[in-house]
Amino acid sequence: MLSILIPVYNYDVLPLVVELKHQADDLGIIYEIIVQDDASKKFVKENNQINSLENCFFSINKKNLGRGRNINSLCSKSKYDYVLIMEADAFPESKSYLKKYIDLLSKTPDAVSGGVKYSDSIPPKEKTLRWKYGRNREVKTLSQRLKNKYDFVFTWNLLLKREILLQYPFAEFIHEYGYEDLVFIKKLQLNSVPITHIENILIHCNDENSIDFINKTEKAVRNLYNLISYRKIDSKDVKLTKIYVVLKKLHLTGVLKLMYKISKKQVLNNLTSKSPNLYLLDFYKLGYYCDLKQ
Repeated sequence: MLSILIPVYNYDVLPLVVELKHQADDLGIIYEIIVQDDASKKFVKENNQINSLENCFFSINKKNLGRGRNINSLCSKSKYDYVLIMEADAFPESKSYLKKYIDLLSKTPDAVSGGVKYSDSIPPKEKTLRWKYGRNREVKTLSQRLKNKYDFVFTWNLLLKREILLQYPFAEFIHEYGYEDLVFIKKLQLNSVPITHIENILIHCNDENSIDFINKTEKAVRNLYNLISYRKIDSKDVKLTKIYVVLKKLHLTGVLKLMYKISKKQVLNNLTSKSPNLYLLDFYKLGYYCDLKQ
């Protein structure tokens, strides 16, 4: 009935698997939980315990595939009609998490998104930026998601027919971090795959420190630059590059690049503080992109 797919990298995913298994067993459904580590080094001993659980499987890739290709690989190993893409560092808000999805299957939806939340607890200073970004930029209410059903930034907590993921897999030309979710969602939209939105929250337990998040943000912007350069996505599909196009028409990209270089140290000081300003993060990303372009 249901294949739960969890790509993992340097994370202890055993507690999530145990919770999902308990919920699935209580429902008495046919299921499998497949976890695939993308050639990481940490928590291997903990995650290997997954193989001792009935209907649960853990394996390690011989080489790093990247998140999109890892999900495609997980899908190819699955055997049931519906797949549920999870994130390793997430946890169900409700004990009826799986039940809400199972109850929908009689309506044979093509794809269902459940939404995400972040903890209300303020993290330590060195982890504030990722937490604040998630709460302000990734969390959308159900009413917000219903207004624009393809306007969400992540492809986990996503239930869909296995045949759809096989027909429209994650782009395997994306090897680096960033924007693989946008490309996948855009593909569903262009092929008129309907997405149902419900309130079935996963809490994102991401505890990434601010410096690592900034480094990943830079990597994502570089990936965006390459995707647009090779015409894999259009600049109008991303807010950052839409703004860049406007600035270019006004001949202001050079000015913004100069401002970015002059203020970079001060901006980074703010972003790694206990009160990071997300507009400064937007400025940093735009300046970094202008620097790449020129």
